[in-house]
Amino acid sequence: MLPMLRPRGRTMMLDAPAPALVQVRDLKMYFPIHTGVLRRHTGDVKAVDGVSFDIMAGETLGLVGESGCGKSTVGRALIRLYEPTAGSVRIAGDDILSLAPEALRRKRPEMQMVFQDPQASLNPRMTLAQIIGEPLIEHSGLNPTDRLARIYELMDQTGLNRRFANRYPHEFSGGQRQRIGIARALALNPKFIVCDEPIAALDVSIQAQVVNLLEDLQDRLGLTYLFISHDLSMVRHIADRVAVMYLGRIAELSPRDALYARPLHPYAEALLSAVPEPDPDREGSRQRIILQGDVPSPANPPTGCAFCTRCPKVMEICTTTRPILAEVEPGRQVACHLYPSEARSNQPNSRHAAPSGSTGGGSSQHQQHGV
Repeated sequence: MLPMLRPRGRTMMLDAPAPALVQVRDLKMYFPIHTGVLRRHTGDVKAVDGVSFDIMAGETLGLVGESGCGKSTVGRALIRLYEPTAGSVRIAGDDILSLAPEALRRKRPEMQMVFQDPQASLNPRMTLAQIIGEPLIEHSGLNPTDRLARIYELMDQTGLNRRFANRYPHEFSGGQRQRIGIARALALNPKFIVCDEPIAALDVSIQAQVVNLLEDLQDRLGLTYLFISHDLSMVRHIADRVAVMYLGRIAELSPRDALYARPLHPYAEALLSAVPEPDPDREGSRQRIILQGDVPSPANPPTGCAFCTRCPKVMEICTTTRPILAEVEPGRQVACHLYPSEARSNQPNSRHAAPSGSTGGGSSQHQQHGV
């Protein structure tokens, strides 16, 4: 029998006053294009192009979109595994993008990442205990005895048998390797974890186990997640709110139940129409929205709305004016000209996310720092 996803035992009170643990304003991540014999800078791949959102403490924000939309780049840029081109990222009150190398190193324990490929993210020449213990050696002053006790504690938390401590990554299954990656991310008691498609490389029978583990750890340790995934049904299970990305921009950001019940943005509507229904009768009557054409190149995005070349509801203004992510219903933000302009102008920053075009004081070019 396949493991089942457990119902969430907690409810996020999204309207209760709470500080935003993660604040992202106008984040941009451009990769330069160099051409010719002299390798001149002739353009940029705009992988992330002005993304803004907040994540509350203890919340899970799901980030979805098709391949190449910039989801993973957002996650890596948030914790400066990539050096962002511009924007502002504040985690627990600190502006991550302005931190000097040593200050960034001291900040690392508070923000960690679980990678998509558990095999590629683990050093094949290190044992399980060495992998989990490496961040403890780097960032903590624990002696060997206390460090081993902490390693065993992390193994217990993530469901790894203590007898496996001296085994190497190739001796584990994919699900066990991902548990090792989760244990390593938890080693320094982080506040915020980026989960970059943590179940994409796993068998279906193992995915539910890993998601249940992440939920248990969140409830027990008060963790905050950015959960990046292609699996819309899994995001529906784990996320409190969902941001839909297209071509480096956020198209819609809404509470989970509201988004899945009635998506506002045409792209979100098309994306969710692709989710299969387990009920054969409902599946037979489901109306798929088939998008025409190809995704534009992020090196040469459309002038107006990023989705205007494929949108079935496109208008003339869509091809010339870029829509701003703004609140059109309580708690729901969408970047689309289909909604009245008066509802989209002079919007105050919502408590959960800032408009995509707002600078938040951080849209200037940041000096590049080494990690």
